[in-house]
Amino acid sequence: MILNGRFNKFLLTGVTALALAGCAKEGALDVSTGVGVNVTRTGCPAVAVPDYTGDITVFNPASSTDASAIDVVANITNVRSTCNSEGARIYSEATFDVYALRSNAQGARTVTLPYFSTVVRGGTAVVAKRVSEVTLTFADGEYRASSSAKAGSYVDAAAARLPEEIVEKITRRRKPGDPDAALDPLADPEVRAAMARSTFELLVGFQLTPAQLEYNATR
Repeated sequence: MILNGRFNKFLLTGVTALALAGCAKEGALDVSTGVGVNVTRTGCPAVAVPDYTGDITVFNPASSTDASAIDVVANITNVRSTCNSEGARIYSEATFDVYALRSNAQGARTVTLPYFSTVVRGGTAVVAKRVSEVTLTFADGEYRASSSAKAGSYVDAAAARLPEEIVEKITRRRKPGDPDAALDPLADPEVRAAMARSTFELLVGFQLTPAQLEYNATR
Protein backbone atom coordinates (compact mmCIF):
# COMPACT_ATOMS: atom_id res chain seq x y z
CA MET A 1 0.00 0.00 0.00
CA ILE A 2 1.05 3.57 -0.66
CA LEU A 3 -1.91 5.24 1.05
CA ASN A 4 0.12 7.20 3.54
CA GLY A 5 2.44 10.14 3.80
CA ARG A 6 2.92 11.95 0.55
CA PHE A 7 0.32 9.88 -1.29
CA ASN A 8 -2.41 10.99 1.12
CA LYS A 9 -1.86 14.58 0.03
CA PHE A 10 -2.24 13.60 -3.62
CA LEU A 11 -5.16 11.31 -2.85
CA LEU A 12 -7.22 14.03 -1.24
CA THR A 13 -6.44 16.78 -3.73
CA GLY A 14 -9.40 17.29 -5.97
CA VAL A 15 -11.81 15.01 -4.11
CA THR A 16 -12.91 17.27 -1.24
CA ALA A 17 -15.34 19.01 -3.58
CA LEU A 18 -17.16 15.70 -3.96
CA ALA A 19 -18.59 15.76 -0.45
CA LEU A 20 -22.14 16.40 -1.65
CA ALA A 21 -21.89 14.45 -4.89
CA GLY A 22 -23.21 10.98 -5.55
CA CYS A 23 -26.00 9.05 -7.20
CA ALA A 24 -29.44 10.62 -6.93
CA LYS A 25 -31.71 8.18 -5.12
CA GLU A 26 -35.16 8.17 -3.58
CA GLY A 27 -35.05 9.59 -0.08
CA ALA A 28 -32.14 11.92 -0.80
CA LEU A 29 -31.92 15.14 1.16
CA ASP A 30 -32.85 17.88 -1.33
CA VAL A 31 -33.86 21.10 0.35
CA SER A 32 -33.57 24.85 0.30
CA THR A 33 -32.23 26.22 3.57
CA GLY A 34 -34.00 29.50 3.13
CA VAL A 35 -30.75 31.43 2.92
CA GLY A 36 -29.93 30.80 -0.71
CA VAL A 37 -28.30 27.42 -0.15
CA ASN A 38 -29.59 24.32 -1.94
CA VAL A 39 -28.41 20.95 -0.69
CA THR A 40 -28.63 17.64 -2.55
CA ARG A 41 -27.19 14.73 -0.66
CA THR A 42 -27.47 10.95 -0.73
CA GLY A 43 -25.72 8.07 0.98
CA CYS A 44 -24.19 6.95 -2.32
CA PRO A 45 -20.42 7.43 -2.40
CA ALA A 46 -19.04 9.89 -4.90
CA VAL A 47 -16.75 8.24 -7.43
CA ALA A 48 -13.50 9.86 -8.57
CA VAL A 49 -9.93 9.29 -9.73
CA PRO A 50 -7.44 10.96 -7.35
CA ASP A 51 -4.89 13.36 -8.81
CA TYR A 52 -1.76 11.75 -10.28
CA THR A 53 -3.24 8.22 -10.27
CA GLY A 54 -5.24 8.29 -13.50
CA ASP A 55 -2.32 7.38 -15.73
CA ILE A 56 0.75 5.18 -15.58
CA THR A 57 4.03 5.13 -17.49
CA VAL A 58 6.07 1.94 -17.77
CA PHE A 59 9.76 2.36 -18.62
CA ASN A 60 12.25 -0.06 -20.13
CA PRO A 61 14.67 -0.17 -18.43
CA ALA A 62 12.63 0.48 -15.28
CA SER A 63 15.45 2.52 -13.75
CA SER A 64 15.20 5.21 -16.45
CA THR A 65 12.66 8.02 -16.84
CA ASP A 66 14.01 9.28 -20.16
CA ALA A 67 11.50 9.78 -22.95
CA SER A 68 13.44 7.28 -25.04
CA ALA A 69 12.83 4.61 -22.36
CA ILE A 70 9.03 4.92 -22.34
CA ASP A 71 7.57 1.48 -23.04
CA VAL A 72 3.83 1.72 -22.34
CA VAL A 73 1.57 4.60 -21.31
CA ALA A 74 -1.97 3.96 -20.09
CA ASN A 75 -4.77 6.11 -18.69
CA ILE A 76 -8.13 5.64 -16.97
CA THR A 77 -11.12 7.30 -18.64
CA ASN A 78 -14.90 7.10 -19.01
CA VAL A 79 -15.49 6.51 -15.30
CA ARG A 80 -19.15 5.68 -14.64
CA SER A 81 -20.95 4.74 -11.44
CA THR A 82 -24.09 3.00 -10.27
CA CYS A 83 -25.45 2.80 -6.75
CA ASN A 84 -28.04 0.77 -4.87
CA SER A 85 -28.85 2.58 -1.64
CA GLU A 86 -31.73 0.36 -0.53
CA GLY A 87 -31.18 -1.87 2.45
CA ALA A 88 -28.73 -1.81 5.33
CA ARG A 89 -25.69 -1.68 3.05
CA ILE A 90 -25.17 0.70 0.15
CA TYR A 91 -23.48 -0.87 -2.86
CA SER A 92 -21.68 1.36 -5.34
CA GLU A 93 -19.88 0.21 -8.46
CA ALA A 94 -17.51 2.12 -10.74
CA THR A 95 -16.73 0.98 -14.26
CA PHE A 96 -14.03 2.54 -16.41
CA ASP A 97 -11.99 2.10 -19.54
CA VAL A 98 -8.21 1.86 -19.81
CA TYR A 99 -6.49 3.00 -22.98
CA ALA A 100 -2.83 2.16 -23.58
CA LEU A 101 -0.16 3.11 -26.10
CA ARG A 102 3.11 1.22 -26.58
CA SER A 103 6.27 2.48 -28.23
CA ASN A 104 7.08 -0.68 -30.21
CA ALA A 105 4.32 -2.32 -32.28
CA GLN A 106 6.28 -5.43 -33.21
CA GLY A 107 4.72 -8.69 -32.05
CA ALA A 108 1.58 -9.50 -30.09
CA ARG A 109 1.89 -8.56 -26.42
CA THR A 110 -0.11 -8.66 -23.21
CA VAL A 111 0.38 -6.04 -20.48
CA THR A 112 -1.17 -6.33 -17.02
CA LEU A 113 -1.50 -3.21 -14.87
CA PRO A 114 -2.59 -2.98 -11.22
CA TYR A 115 -5.28 -0.59 -10.06
CA PHE A 116 -6.78 0.16 -6.66
CA SER A 117 -10.24 0.92 -5.35
CA THR A 118 -10.42 2.74 -2.05
CA VAL A 119 -13.31 3.79 0.17
CA VAL A 120 -12.58 7.05 1.98
CA ARG A 121 -14.71 8.48 4.78
CA GLY A 122 -14.83 12.18 5.54
CA GLY A 123 -12.17 12.95 2.95
CA THR A 124 -9.33 11.58 5.08
CA ALA A 125 -9.99 8.13 6.56
CA VAL A 126 -9.29 5.11 4.36
CA VAL A 127 -11.75 2.43 5.48
CA ALA A 128 -11.15 -0.17 2.77
CA LYS A 129 -8.80 -0.83 -0.11
CA ARG A 130 -8.56 -3.47 -2.81
CA VAL A 131 -5.96 -3.96 -5.53
CA SER A 132 -7.00 -5.59 -8.82
CA GLU A 133 -5.53 -5.94 -12.29
CA VAL A 134 -6.56 -4.97 -15.80
CA THR A 135 -5.08 -6.76 -18.82
CA LEU A 136 -4.49 -5.14 -22.19
CA THR A 137 -3.72 -7.13 -25.33
CA PHE A 138 -1.78 -5.55 -28.20
CA ALA A 139 -2.15 -7.23 -31.58
CA ASP A 140 0.92 -7.59 -33.76
CA GLY A 141 1.57 -4.29 -35.51
CA GLU A 142 -0.82 -2.34 -33.25
CA TYR A 143 0.36 0.50 -31.04
CA ARG A 144 -2.92 0.86 -29.14
CA ALA A 145 -4.98 -1.39 -26.89
CA SER A 146 -7.93 -0.92 -24.57
CA SER A 147 -9.80 -2.79 -21.89
CA SER A 148 -12.51 -2.25 -19.27
CA ALA A 149 -12.45 -2.75 -15.53
CA LYS A 150 -14.64 -2.17 -12.50
CA ALA A 151 -14.54 -1.68 -8.76
CA GLY A 152 -17.23 -1.99 -6.11
CA SER A 153 -17.73 -0.98 -2.51
CA TYR A 154 -20.16 -1.45 0.35
CA VAL A 155 -20.98 1.29 2.86
CA ASP A 156 -23.04 0.92 6.02
CA ALA A 157 -26.24 2.87 5.34
CA ALA A 158 -26.47 3.96 8.97
CA ALA A 159 -22.97 5.45 8.82
CA ALA A 160 -23.89 7.40 5.67
CA ARG A 161 -27.07 8.85 7.19
CA LEU A 162 -27.12 12.31 8.76
CA PRO A 163 -28.41 12.46 12.34
CA GLU A 164 -31.96 13.83 12.61
CA GLU A 165 -30.83 16.83 14.66
CA ILE A 166 -28.39 17.80 11.91
CA VAL A 167 -31.06 17.43 9.22
CA GLU A 168 -33.32 19.67 11.32
CA LYS A 169 -30.60 22.30 11.57
CA ILE A 170 -30.15 22.30 7.81
CA THR A 171 -33.81 22.19 6.78
CA ARG A 172 -35.38 24.43 9.43
CA ARG A 173 -37.14 27.42 7.90
CA ARG A 174 -35.62 30.74 8.86
CA LYS A 175 -37.82 33.82 9.05
CA PRO A 176 -36.65 37.42 8.60
CA GLY A 177 -35.55 38.69 11.98
CA ASP A 178 -34.42 35.29 13.29
CA PRO A 179 -30.91 35.50 14.83
CA ASP A 180 -29.56 32.98 12.32
CA ALA A 181 -31.71 34.05 9.33
CA ALA A 182 -28.71 35.26 7.34
CA LEU A 183 -26.38 32.44 8.37
CA ASP A 184 -25.51 29.46 6.21
CA PRO A 185 -26.30 26.33 8.28
CA LEU A 186 -23.56 24.48 6.39
CA ALA A 187 -21.04 26.87 7.95
CA ASP A 188 -21.88 25.51 11.41
CA PRO A 189 -18.85 23.45 12.58
CA GLU A 190 -21.16 20.79 14.06
CA VAL A 191 -23.04 20.44 10.76
CA ARG A 192 -19.82 20.33 8.74
CA ALA A 193 -18.35 17.66 11.02
CA ALA A 194 -21.50 15.52 10.83
CA MET A 195 -21.59 15.78 7.04
CA ALA A 196 -17.93 14.80 6.84
CA ARG A 197 -18.49 11.74 9.04
CA SER A 198 -21.37 10.54 6.85
CA THR A 199 -19.69 11.27 3.51
CA PHE A 200 -17.94 8.49 1.59
CA GLU A 201 -16.01 8.38 -1.68
CA LEU A 202 -15.07 5.47 -3.90
CA LEU A 203 -11.72 6.30 -5.46
CA VAL A 204 -10.10 4.35 -8.28
CA GLY A 205 -6.68 4.75 -9.85
CA PHE A 206 -3.56 2.91 -10.90
CA GLN A 207 -1.61 1.25 -8.09
CA LEU A 208 1.62 3.15 -8.58
CA THR A 209 5.03 2.58 -7.12
CA PRO A 210 6.53 5.56 -5.25
CA ALA A 211 8.73 6.26 -8.29
CA GLN A 212 5.75 6.19 -10.67
CA LEU A 213 3.75 8.48 -8.39
CA GLU A 214 6.64 10.93 -8.17
CA TYR A 215 7.00 10.88 -11.96
CA ASN A 216 3.31 11.72 -12.41
CA ALA A 217 3.43 14.48 -9.81
CA THR A 218 6.56 16.22 -11.07
CA ARG A 219 6.58 15.83 -14.84
